[in-house]
Formats: sequence, structure tokens, C-alpha cells
Amino acid sequence: MRSRTAIAAVTAVFATGGLTALAAPAQAAEYSSSLKLTGVQYDAPGRDDNRCSGGNTKNEYLTIKNYSRGTTVNLMGYVVKDAAGNTFTFTKNHTLQPGDYIKLRGGRGTDSDSGNVVYRNNCNFIWNNPGDTIYFSKPSGARADVHSYTKSGSDRDGNGYVKFHG
Repeated sequence: MRSRTAIAAVTAVFATGGLTALAAPAQAAEYSSSLKLTGVQYDAPGRDDNRCSGGNTKNEYLTIKNYSRGTTVNLMGYVVKDAAGNTFTFTKNHTLQPGDYIKLRGGRGTDSDSGNVVYRNNCNFIWNNPGDTIYFSKPSGARADVHSYTKSGSDRDGNGYVKFHG
């Protein structure tokens, strides 16, 4: 089971002003963004193995969806961060049409708009199995969405996946 030290998580939470997110693992306030975190596969199926070749970090992913009815959104400059401060910034153009989604996967691979996938190009797991907070920010730095989860409180069927938005 993967878990970072509580000190690092608490320090990161205090630094970001997100103490309430850690105390209450639930959906946070809605932000004015057409992009939302749909869900997270925080526990990749199988035994955790973060080897770049043959490991299963690619099976750990975060899904982001464009809930707009008429606006195409480019992910370039958007930032995903966890409670411990691990950060991924979309540095390339990835456009999401209204109703479209993308999976931000661990591991290495080829990004594809048509395949709805972006790879972090990092073979380490990012989402903690016991629980974590996921921050999603616009290029301006404004919060787009944020969610916390716990394995015991959010994943009722125990499959390692938590859904945030429908």
C-alpha cells in the first residue's frame, strides 16, 4: 500500500490553505469552470509496481471532463496537484470538445487527443491509496475543481476508483 508521510501532507495542506479539504474528504465547493474532475483510479489494479517497463502506474489515472455545452477548452497550462505537492502541468495543447474527457495516466506513453489520454511521463504513483486531495487549477491559477477521497469512506465497492461528478 502506498502512502506518503502525514507530515508532508499536512505541510502541503497548510501551505495551500486547504485544511478543510483534509478534514472532510468529500466533494468541495463548485468552482466556475467547465472542466471538472470526473473521478480517479487511485489504486491501480494488481500489485503496485512503479517500474517504467512492466509496471502498472499507467493504470492509475485521473479523468477530467469538459462539462460545457458549447465551449472547446484547451488544457495547456492547467495544473493538477495532490495534497503532498506532487504537480503535473499540461504543457502541450490538448483540446476537449464539449462533453469530451481525457485520462491523465501515470507512467510513460504517447499522448493522444483522439485516444483521450495524456501521460505524466513519471512512473511513480501519485494518488495515495488511503486517501488524498486532488487540486485542479486553471492556467490563471484560479481553482477549477478540488476533491478529497478516502479508501474507507469514498470507495464503497473497494475497486480503487472514486467518482466525483456524473
